[in-house]
Amino acid sequence: MKQRRVLVCGLAPLVLLGMIAIPAFGQTASVPYHLNVFAKAPSGLSAPDSIAVLDDHVFVGYGDGHAPDGSDGLNSQVVEYKMDGTIVHTYTLVGHNDGLKVDPVTHLLWAIQNEDANPNLVIINPETHQQKEYAFGPTLHGGGYDDLVFRGCKVYLSASNPANNPNTGPAIVSARLEGSYVAVEPVLAGEASAIDIPSDATVQLNLQDPDSMTLDPLGNLVLDSQGDQELIIVSDPGTNQQRALRLPLSYQTPTGPVSVETDDTAFITSSEGFLLFADKNLNAVYTLSKKAFAPGTAYTAADGGPFVGILDLTTGVVTPIVTGLGDPGGMVFVDTSKHGLDPDWNVDENQCRDRGWESH
Repeated sequence: MKQRRVLVCGLAPLVLLGMIAIPAFGQTASVPYHLNVFAKAPSGLSAPDSIAVLDDHVFVGYGDGHAPDGSDGLNSQVVEYKMDGTIVHTYTLVGHNDGLKVDPVTHLLWAIQNEDANPNLVIINPETHQQKEYAFGPTLHGGGYDDLVFRGCKVYLSASNPANNPNTGPAIVSARLEGSYVAVEPVLAGEASAIDIPSDATVQLNLQDPDSMTLDPLGNLVLDSQGDQELIIVSDPGTNQQRALRLPLSYQTPTGPVSVETDDTAFITSSEGFLLFADKNLNAVYTLSKKAFAPGTAYTAADGGPFVGILDLTTGVVTPIVTGLGDPGGMVFVDTSKHGLDPDWNVDENQCRDRGWESH
């Protein structure tokens, strides 16, 4: 099966011209960045969060303020947009949507609901609009699942809202589909040992809020333990060489550094492209652009600021770039080049036939 890149290639001039027509009001981006509104929440929907991109379409999950454990029995929506912000289709999912990612091999959209408890997974075919729901068994940590990452032929989930303190359950699990069921295996324990990046000391983790997760340009898992105000970077996950690093997060104030809670982090994979990020309180998705980005740079949505900023991966200091926000969350970098960095594009479907999930 020929690989289709889950990126937007060669569309930058057209895309950005369309977005500049809708300026942001009340929110400010530092020079030389340009901030614009990609889309406002459709009528009846609210709290946009997770964002995924497939070719020239953008998918945004709307949580609508519903119960994160699904106990209210309400639905969430995932809205599919064109790159000019027009709506293509709306998908309705049972529960509170949080995690949303595109499988780079099958090009199917994975959506996780109910991050606090009673989780479910829905896999969406964007071409046919068909949906299939999968169930989880009792979770090993007592909570739900928040986000997911595709790495090679495996998928990893963040195990959110742990029931115990200290967290003796897993903070990251690997997942495999078995019929209509999602089987999971522990990958990183909530109380694992890690190297603290700023001090170089060995520390014992107690991850009380595993949340968003992504890949860095080297293929490491990057887990946001949101309430703990730290990132956990895991290399060689699930192998004997697995290693965890801890990066405490902060930002500078007039009186000195202050710890800060963050949500999604996005890594720049090319000099050409733009960032998309959502703000749950302002009910909007924004674009952040400039003429050229520095590949490898990390940007993060600091909901504890609240602001969007550049993250120093050595010190953990976040420098604000966009201010005047309410509750920034979901974030993704849209690579418009044809030569960006991404560790997953060398994987094809034939290599992953035994991994347990579906293709077109």
